[in-house]
Amino acid sequence: MKFSESLKKNTDFRRVYNKGSSHSNNLLVMYVLPNNKEENRLGISVSKKVGNSVVRHHLTRLIRESYRLHEEMFQYGLDIVVIVRVNAKNATYHQIERALLHLANLHSILI
Repeated sequence: MKFSESLKKNTDFRRVYNKGSSHSNNLLVMYVLPNNKEENRLGISVSKKVGNSVVRHHLTRLIRESYRLHEEMFQYGLDIVVIVRVNAKNATYHQIERALLHLANLHSILI
């Protein structure tokens, strides 16, 4: 069952950056802000410093899939922005998954 949609507008990203709380590890940075809705909105940001478009899109798909498979573990009603760090360039799916769940645990948004 799908509980989430994508965070797309620049204004929404800025609001989460400015008002949300953040935690990071060596692969990812996660910002979280309550959105007072019945669903989560996930935004993923990958800088051009990380790599070319193929690498950036690959990392985006890994994060989105990791989130999708564990979506039911997350509390709902949140805007979540994940920023990929340069160290994640050569990371495997399992490393990305572990990093995402680690940050969610630090934010205390896992059920």
